[in-house]
Amino acid sequence: MTNKVQIPKFSLMSTNLLSTSAATGFGGVVQEYLWNWENQQLRVVYETLGKGSPLLLLPSFSTVSTRLEVGELAKLLAPNFQVVAIDWPGFGESSRPSLNYRPEIYQQFLEDFVKAVLRRRPSATLRTGSVQVFNTPITAIAAGHAASYVLQLAVKQQAAFSKILLLAPTWRGPLPTMGASQQIAGMVRELVRSPILGQALYKLNTTQSFLSFMYRRHVFTDAAKITPSFIEKKWQTTQQPGARFASAAFVTGNLDAVHEQSDFLELVQSLTVPLMVVIGESSPPKSREEMNALVALPGVRSVVIPGSLGLHEEYPAVVLEAVQDFLFSSEN
Repeated sequence: MTNKVQIPKFSLMSTNLLSTSAATGFGGVVQEYLWNWENQQLRVVYETLGKGSPLLLLPSFSTVSTRLEVGELAKLLAPNFQVVAIDWPGFGESSRPSLNYRPEIYQQFLEDFVKAVLRRRPSATLRTGSVQVFNTPITAIAAGHAASYVLQLAVKQQAAFSKILLLAPTWRGPLPTMGASQQIAGMVRELVRSPILGQALYKLNTTQSFLSFMYRRHVFTDAAKITPSFIEKKWQTTQQPGARFASAAFVTGNLDAVHEQSDFLELVQSLTVPLMVVIGESSPPKSREEMNALVALPGVRSVVIPGSLGLHEEYPAVVLEAVQDFLFSSEN
């Protein structure tokens, strides 16, 4: 039987090495992945550090989302894994065009990226005629809202992953969590996307004082770590051209890959690979309820550690200590 390979309009293009002067990372090799979506090319920045079996490290979605939030964790993992961390399309140093950011974009991007970058490893090459097929299962670590996307891909392509670790997983955006209807959330999203009023609204919601308030409220638990220089770097991330578009989509729930708790739990129940969940003991009440429902499912390993929704950035060493048996064991 011969399989025909079709290249859709949203498929991968190529990868290029970036100079250190062109990108700011955590000490790894910084590259760009050129990817097309609806005939528009997006530049997606990713960073690779370490040697060993492949590990995909996905930062959470947020107004300040960047691969640097998982940078310290990446450095701790690098002695044992080849860690690949990304800046999601629309965030970090990746392209930020004024797309209608929605789950379909990130679902297709993640599928293509895993296929193009992480599973092309010569150690597991199969030859079919003149075509090389690379088939190395990977470990995936997903923070926050990235959880649904990696779970969906793992259910769709069960052979792609060897194990999955979720860090403070969420599936519902901030406004829906606060009780806003889809209509209200949609109105807010369109306002923020508008040329003049949208820019003003976005500016008000990304001031350094507001970012500091949000970090103290539900991201970090140790206020001493929320320094002026830390917030300055976060603020700079929000000020990149086009930054408001993907941010508005996340905040208003337009990046929610599922819309009901039952759908999220069904993804987990459909998994065929080992799963572990890390929960911050100071997580917001609604988020904690969702996480508790997740870890109550049969076969899901879990651990509670200090921290809140940003535990992967605030306590990377504690995270690694809590999950190292899961990550390093060949049997889970």
